[in-house]
Amino acid sequence: MTPRYALIPLALAFAVASAAACKKDAADKQGPKVSTSTSAGAVPQTEAELDAVVATIDGVNITVREFQDRINRQSPYIRARYTSTEQKKEFLDNLVRFEVLAQQAKKEGFDKDPDVVRSMKQVMIQKLMKDHFENGIRPEDVKDEDMKAYYDQHAEEFHKPEEVRVSAIVCDKKVSAQKAATDALGEKGSSNKGFRELVALYSTDADSRERGGDLRYFTATSTELPKEVVDAAFKLLKTGDVVGPIAASNKKFYVLKQTGHRKAIDKSFEEVKRQLQNRLYRDMRTQAQKDFIDKLKAEAKIEIFANKLDAVRIDNSAANNESHGHGAGNLPAMPPTDELGDQPMLPDSNQATP
Repeated sequence: MTPRYALIPLALAFAVASAAACKKDAADKQGPKVSTSTSAGAVPQTEAELDAVVATIDGVNITVREFQDRINRQSPYIRARYTSTEQKKEFLDNLVRFEVLAQQAKKEGFDKDPDVVRSMKQVMIQKLMKDHFENGIRPEDVKDEDMKAYYDQHAEEFHKPEEVRVSAIVCDKKVSAQKAATDALGEKGSSNKGFRELVALYSTDADSRERGGDLRYFTATSTELPKEVVDAAFKLLKTGDVVGPIAASNKKFYVLKQTGHRKAIDKSFEEVKRQLQNRLYRDMRTQAQKDFIDKLKAEAKIEIFANKLDAVRIDNSAANNESHGHGAGNLPAMPPTDELGDQPMLPDSNQATP
Protein backbone atom coordinates (compact mmCIF):
# COMPACT_ATOMS: atom_id res chain seq x y z
CA MET A 1 0.00 0.00 0.00
CA THR A 2 1.17 3.53 -0.74
CA PRO A 3 2.50 5.18 2.44
CA ARG A 4 0.10 7.74 3.91
CA TYR A 5 2.74 10.47 3.89
CA ALA A 6 3.18 10.05 0.15
CA LEU A 7 -0.41 11.12 -0.39
CA ILE A 8 -0.25 14.35 1.59
CA PRO A 9 -0.05 16.47 -1.60
CA LEU A 10 -3.15 14.67 -2.84
CA ALA A 11 -4.89 15.40 0.41
CA LEU A 12 -4.09 19.07 0.05
CA ALA A 13 -5.45 18.91 -3.46
CA PHE A 14 -8.62 17.39 -2.06
CA ALA A 15 -8.95 20.24 0.41
CA VAL A 16 -8.67 22.76 -2.38
CA ALA A 17 -11.15 20.89 -4.54
CA SER A 18 -13.59 20.72 -1.64
CA ALA A 19 -13.24 24.45 -1.05
CA ALA A 20 -13.94 25.12 -4.71
CA ALA A 21 -16.95 22.81 -4.54
CA CYS A 22 -18.26 24.72 -1.52
CA LYS A 23 -18.00 27.93 -3.47
CA LYS A 24 -19.84 26.35 -6.42
CA ASP A 25 -22.63 25.10 -4.16
CA ALA A 26 -23.00 28.55 -2.62
CA ALA A 27 -23.04 30.19 -6.01
CA ASP A 28 -25.68 27.75 -7.26
CA LYS A 29 -28.04 29.03 -4.57
CA GLN A 30 -27.72 32.62 -5.72
CA GLY A 31 -29.75 32.21 -8.88
CA PRO A 32 -29.25 31.89 -12.64
CA LYS A 33 -25.70 31.86 -13.98
CA VAL A 34 -24.30 34.07 -16.69
CA SER A 35 -22.75 32.14 -19.54
CA THR A 36 -19.05 31.48 -19.04
CA SER A 37 -18.40 31.50 -22.77
CA THR A 38 -15.67 34.04 -23.55
CA SER A 39 -15.56 33.79 -27.35
CA ALA A 40 -16.38 37.08 -29.02
CA GLY A 41 -19.61 36.87 -30.97
CA ALA A 42 -20.40 33.34 -29.71
CA VAL A 43 -24.01 32.32 -29.15
CA PRO A 44 -24.78 32.46 -25.40
CA GLN A 45 -24.92 29.04 -23.76
CA THR A 46 -28.09 27.88 -22.09
CA GLU A 47 -28.22 26.60 -18.53
CA ALA A 48 -28.95 23.12 -19.86
CA GLU A 49 -25.83 23.21 -22.03
CA LEU A 50 -23.67 24.38 -19.16
CA ASP A 51 -25.07 21.78 -16.75
CA ALA A 52 -24.54 18.88 -19.18
CA VAL A 53 -22.36 16.16 -17.63
CA VAL A 54 -19.15 15.28 -19.48
CA ALA A 55 -17.88 12.71 -16.96
CA THR A 56 -18.94 10.98 -13.75
CA ILE A 57 -16.51 9.57 -11.18
CA ASP A 58 -18.16 7.51 -8.43
CA GLY A 59 -21.21 9.73 -8.48
CA VAL A 60 -19.34 13.04 -8.77
CA ASN A 61 -20.24 14.90 -11.96
CA ILE A 62 -17.97 17.07 -14.08
CA THR A 63 -20.15 19.43 -16.08
CA VAL A 64 -19.54 21.52 -19.17
CA ARG A 65 -19.66 24.54 -16.88
CA GLU A 66 -16.89 23.24 -14.61
CA PHE A 67 -14.78 21.93 -17.51
CA GLN A 68 -15.11 25.25 -19.33
CA ASP A 69 -14.36 27.26 -16.21
CA ARG A 70 -11.24 25.22 -15.45
CA ILE A 71 -9.79 25.31 -18.93
CA ASN A 72 -10.49 29.03 -19.35
CA ARG A 73 -8.47 29.74 -16.20
CA GLN A 74 -5.34 28.58 -17.99
CA SER A 75 -3.00 30.96 -19.75
CA PRO A 76 -3.82 31.79 -23.40
CA TYR A 77 -0.81 29.69 -24.45
CA ILE A 78 -2.15 26.58 -22.71
CA ARG A 79 -5.76 27.20 -23.81
CA ALA A 80 -4.60 27.21 -27.42
CA ARG A 81 -3.46 23.62 -27.00
CA TYR A 82 -6.96 22.37 -26.16
CA THR A 83 -9.16 23.45 -29.05
CA SER A 84 -9.84 20.09 -30.74
CA THR A 85 -12.06 17.33 -29.36
CA GLU A 86 -9.07 15.04 -28.81
CA GLN A 87 -7.23 17.74 -26.90
CA LYS A 88 -10.31 18.43 -24.80
CA LYS A 89 -10.41 14.72 -23.94
CA GLU A 90 -6.82 15.05 -22.73
CA PHE A 91 -7.77 17.92 -20.44
CA LEU A 92 -10.82 16.02 -19.24
CA ASP A 93 -8.51 13.15 -18.31
CA ASN A 94 -6.63 15.61 -16.08
CA LEU A 95 -9.88 16.48 -14.32
CA VAL A 96 -10.75 12.80 -13.92
CA ARG A 97 -7.31 11.98 -12.51
CA PHE A 98 -7.64 14.88 -10.09
CA GLU A 99 -11.04 13.69 -8.87
CA VAL A 100 -9.90 10.06 -8.56
CA LEU A 101 -6.91 11.09 -6.45
CA ALA A 102 -9.03 13.45 -4.32
CA GLN A 103 -11.55 10.69 -3.64
CA GLN A 104 -8.78 8.25 -2.72
CA ALA A 105 -7.29 10.84 -0.36
CA LYS A 106 -10.69 11.16 1.32
CA LYS A 107 -11.06 7.39 1.61
CA GLU A 108 -7.75 7.25 3.40
CA GLY A 109 -8.85 9.93 5.85
CA PHE A 110 -6.81 12.84 4.61
CA ASP A 111 -9.83 15.11 4.76
CA LYS A 112 -9.33 14.93 8.55
CA ASP A 113 -5.56 15.54 8.34
CA PRO A 114 -4.62 18.70 10.32
CA ASP A 115 -2.60 20.11 7.40
CA VAL A 116 -5.51 19.59 5.04
CA VAL A 117 -8.01 21.11 7.47
CA ARG A 118 -5.73 24.10 7.93
CA SER A 119 -5.33 24.54 4.17
CA MET A 120 -9.11 24.36 3.80
CA LYS A 121 -9.52 27.06 6.44
CA GLN A 122 -6.95 29.28 4.75
CA VAL A 123 -8.77 29.01 1.43
CA MET A 124 -12.11 29.76 3.09
CA ILE A 125 -10.65 32.79 4.88
CA GLN A 126 -9.19 34.13 1.65
CA LYS A 127 -12.49 33.75 -0.15
CA LEU A 128 -14.39 35.24 2.79
CA MET A 129 -12.20 38.35 2.88
CA LYS A 130 -12.26 38.66 -0.91
CA ASP A 131 -16.06 38.39 -0.94
CA HIS A 132 -16.45 41.03 1.77
CA PHE A 133 -13.84 43.55 0.72
CA GLU A 134 -12.91 43.17 -2.95
CA ASN A 135 -15.70 45.46 -4.11
CA GLY A 136 -16.70 46.94 -0.77
CA ILE A 137 -14.14 49.75 -0.75
CA ARG A 138 -12.69 51.27 -3.91
CA PRO A 139 -9.93 53.83 -4.48
CA GLU A 140 -12.60 56.19 -5.82
CA ASP A 141 -14.23 56.16 -2.36
CA VAL A 142 -11.33 58.20 -0.97
CA LYS A 143 -12.51 61.81 -0.81
CA ASP A 144 -10.44 64.71 -2.12
CA GLU A 145 -10.81 66.55 1.17
CA ASP A 146 -9.38 63.57 3.06
CA MET A 147 -6.38 63.44 0.73
CA LYS A 148 -5.83 67.18 1.09
CA ALA A 149 -6.08 66.92 4.87
CA TYR A 150 -3.47 64.16 4.91
CA TYR A 151 -1.23 66.21 2.62
CA ASP A 152 -1.46 69.25 4.91
CA GLN A 153 -0.92 67.22 8.08
CA HIS A 154 2.19 65.52 6.69
CA ALA A 155 3.79 68.50 4.99
CA GLU A 156 7.27 67.41 6.09
CA GLU A 157 6.90 64.28 3.96
CA PHE A 158 6.35 66.24 0.75
CA HIS A 159 8.54 69.28 1.43
CA LYS A 160 12.08 68.46 2.46
CA PRO A 161 15.22 70.59 2.11
CA GLU A 162 18.43 69.28 0.58
CA GLU A 163 20.51 67.21 3.00
CA VAL A 164 24.07 65.94 3.03
CA ARG A 165 25.83 63.38 5.16
CA VAL A 166 29.52 63.55 5.98
CA SER A 167 32.05 61.82 8.12
CA ALA A 168 34.60 63.99 9.92
CA ILE A 169 38.05 63.80 11.40
CA VAL A 170 38.05 66.41 14.16
CA CYS A 171 41.40 67.65 15.44
CA ASP A 172 42.41 70.11 18.14
CA LYS A 173 45.51 71.26 16.27
CA LYS A 174 45.87 72.40 12.68
CA VAL A 175 49.06 70.44 12.10
CA SER A 176 47.31 67.19 13.00
CA ALA A 177 44.38 68.11 10.78
CA GLN A 178 46.71 68.82 7.86
CA LYS A 179 48.33 65.41 8.20
CA ALA A 180 44.90 63.77 8.48
CA ALA A 181 43.74 65.64 5.36
CA THR A 182 46.79 64.46 3.40
CA ASP A 183 46.04 60.85 4.33
CA ALA A 184 42.29 61.30 3.66
CA LEU A 185 42.93 62.70 0.20
CA GLY A 186 45.25 59.81 -0.57
CA GLU A 187 44.60 56.14 -1.19
CA LYS A 188 43.97 55.47 2.49
CA GLY A 189 40.93 57.74 2.62
CA SER A 190 39.42 56.64 -0.69
CA SER A 191 37.40 53.87 0.96
CA ASN A 192 34.94 54.31 3.79
CA LYS A 193 36.78 51.69 5.80
CA GLY A 194 40.08 53.52 5.33
CA PHE A 195 38.54 56.85 6.31
CA ARG A 196 37.10 55.29 9.49
CA GLU A 197 40.59 54.06 10.34
CA LEU A 198 41.88 57.60 9.93
CA VAL A 199 39.10 58.84 12.22
CA ALA A 200 40.21 56.36 14.85
CA LEU A 201 43.82 57.48 14.39
CA TYR A 202 43.43 61.27 14.34
CA SER A 203 40.02 62.41 15.62
CA THR A 204 39.81 63.86 19.13
CA ASP A 205 35.99 64.12 19.18
CA ALA A 206 34.92 61.10 21.20
CA ASP A 207 31.26 61.27 20.19
CA SER A 208 31.73 61.21 16.40
CA ARG A 209 34.78 58.93 16.64
CA GLU A 210 32.59 56.18 18.13
CA ARG A 211 30.46 56.38 14.94
CA GLY A 212 33.46 56.24 12.63
CA GLY A 213 33.27 60.01 12.19
CA ASP A 214 29.65 59.98 10.99
CA LEU A 215 27.87 63.32 11.47
CA ARG A 216 24.61 61.98 10.04
CA TYR A 217 22.37 63.91 7.61
CA PHE A 218 21.87 67.63 8.10
CA THR A 219 20.48 70.61 6.17
CA ALA A 220 22.15 73.83 5.08
CA THR A 221 20.50 75.64 7.98
CA SER A 222 21.62 73.19 10.66
CA THR A 223 22.88 74.76 13.89
CA GLU A 224 24.08 71.52 15.46
CA LEU A 225 27.43 71.88 13.68
CA PRO A 226 29.68 74.92 13.20
CA LYS A 227 28.55 77.02 10.23
CA GLU A 228 31.95 76.63 8.57
CA VAL A 229 31.56 72.85 8.62
CA VAL A 230 27.99 73.00 7.23
CA ASP A 231 28.98 75.36 4.42
CA ALA A 232 32.00 73.21 3.46
CA ALA A 233 29.91 70.05 3.47
CA PHE A 234 27.41 71.54 1.03
CA LYS A 235 30.22 72.54 -1.34
CA LEU A 236 31.27 68.92 -1.80
CA LEU A 237 30.03 67.92 -5.25
CA LYS A 238 29.67 64.17 -4.95
CA THR A 239 29.79 61.26 -2.54
CA GLY A 240 33.39 60.37 -1.71
CA ASP A 241 34.75 63.89 -2.08
CA VAL A 242 37.07 65.08 0.73
CA VAL A 243 37.83 68.61 1.95
CA GLY A 244 39.90 70.06 4.77
CA PRO A 245 41.27 71.06 7.08
CA ILE A 246 38.49 73.53 7.91
CA ALA A 247 38.97 75.94 10.81
CA ALA A 248 35.69 76.10 12.74
CA SER A 249 34.35 78.63 15.22
CA ASN A 250 34.60 76.03 18.01
CA LYS A 251 38.42 76.17 17.59
CA LYS A 252 38.48 72.69 16.05
CA PHE A 253 39.78 71.63 12.65
CA TYR A 254 37.69 69.35 10.44
CA VAL A 255 38.48 67.02 7.56
CA LEU A 256 35.20 66.08 5.84
CA LYS A 257 34.19 63.27 3.49
CA GLN A 258 30.76 63.24 1.86
CA THR A 259 29.02 59.89 2.44
CA GLY A 260 25.49 60.72 1.29
CA HIS A 261 23.28 63.28 -0.42
CA ARG A 262 19.52 63.79 -0.53
CA LYS A 263 17.94 66.11 -3.04
CA ALA A 264 15.33 68.59 -1.92
CA ILE A 265 11.71 67.45 -2.21
CA ASP A 266 8.91 69.89 -2.99
CA LYS A 267 5.81 68.13 -4.30
CA SER A 268 2.46 69.78 -4.83
CA PHE A 269 -0.81 68.17 -3.81
CA GLU A 270 -1.65 67.37 -7.43
CA GLU A 271 1.70 65.61 -7.89
CA VAL A 272 1.07 63.21 -5.02
CA LYS A 273 -2.73 62.96 -5.21
CA ARG A 274 -2.76 59.48 -6.76
CA GLN A 275 -0.16 58.29 -4.27
CA LEU A 276 -2.26 59.60 -1.40
CA GLN A 277 -5.40 58.01 -2.85
CA ASN A 278 -3.73 54.59 -2.91
CA ARG A 279 -2.32 55.03 0.57
CA LEU A 280 -5.62 56.09 2.13
CA TYR A 281 -7.43 53.37 0.18
CA ARG A 282 -5.14 50.74 1.71
CA ASP A 283 -5.65 52.29 5.14
CA MET A 284 -9.42 52.20 4.69
CA ARG A 285 -9.34 48.55 3.65
CA THR A 286 -7.06 47.62 6.52
CA GLN A 287 -9.30 49.40 9.02
CA ALA A 288 -12.44 47.85 7.53
CA GLN A 289 -10.90 44.37 7.79
CA LYS A 290 -9.83 45.04 11.37
CA ASP A 291 -13.32 46.23 12.27
CA PHE A 292 -14.82 43.16 10.61
CA ILE A 293 -12.55 40.79 12.55
CA ASP A 294 -13.06 42.69 15.81
CA LYS A 295 -16.83 42.40 15.33
CA LEU A 296 -16.58 38.65 14.76
CA LYS A 297 -14.38 38.24 17.83
CA ALA A 298 -16.83 40.28 19.92
CA GLU A 299 -19.71 38.06 18.81
CA ALA A 300 -17.81 34.81 19.35
CA LYS A 301 -17.41 33.01 22.66
CA ILE A 302 -13.66 33.08 23.16
CA GLU A 303 -11.77 31.74 26.16
CA ILE A 304 -8.02 32.24 26.54
CA PHE A 305 -6.03 30.01 28.88
CA ALA A 306 -2.74 31.89 28.94
CA ASN A 307 -1.40 29.80 31.82
CA LYS A 308 -1.25 26.82 29.46
CA LEU A 309 1.16 28.58 27.12
CA ASP A 310 4.07 27.57 29.34
CA ALA A 311 3.50 24.02 28.17
CA VAL A 312 4.21 25.00 24.55
CA ARG A 313 7.71 23.91 23.54
CA ILE A 314 9.52 25.79 20.76
CA ASP A 315 11.94 23.74 18.67
CA ASN A 316 15.02 25.91 18.16
CA SER A 317 17.14 23.19 16.63
CA ALA A 318 19.12 24.08 13.50
CA ALA A 319 17.01 21.74 11.37
CA ASN A 320 13.92 23.85 12.03
CA ASN A 321 15.46 27.31 11.91
CA GLU A 322 14.92 27.85 8.20
CA SER A 323 12.55 30.65 7.30
CA HIS A 324 9.17 29.63 5.95
CA GLY A 325 7.80 33.11 5.43
CA HIS A 326 6.43 33.45 8.95
CA GLY A 327 7.79 36.56 10.64
CA ALA A 328 7.96 36.57 14.42
CA GLY A 329 4.59 37.48 15.81
CA ASN A 330 2.88 37.34 12.42
CA LEU A 331 0.05 35.14 11.31
CA PRO A 332 1.09 32.16 9.16
CA ALA A 333 1.65 33.18 5.57
CA MET A 334 -1.39 32.59 3.38
CA PRO A 335 -0.80 31.91 -0.33
CA PRO A 336 -2.74 34.05 -2.81
CA THR A 337 -6.23 32.80 -3.58
CA ASP A 338 -5.31 31.83 -7.13
CA GLU A 339 -2.59 29.52 -5.84
CA LEU A 340 -4.86 27.55 -3.54
CA GLY A 341 -8.38 28.18 -4.70
CA ASP A 342 -7.96 28.01 -8.44
CA GLN A 343 -4.79 26.02 -9.01
CA PRO A 344 -5.18 22.55 -7.43
CA MET A 345 -2.02 20.48 -7.26
CA LEU A 346 -1.43 17.51 -9.52
CA PRO A 347 1.41 14.99 -9.41
CA ASP A 348 2.22 15.70 -13.09
CA SER A 349 3.35 19.33 -13.22
CA ASN A 350 3.93 19.24 -16.99
CA GLN A 351 0.24 19.14 -17.78
CA ALA A 352 -2.37 21.84 -17.67
CA THR A 353 -3.79 22.43 -14.21
CA PRO A 354 -7.42 21.26 -13.87
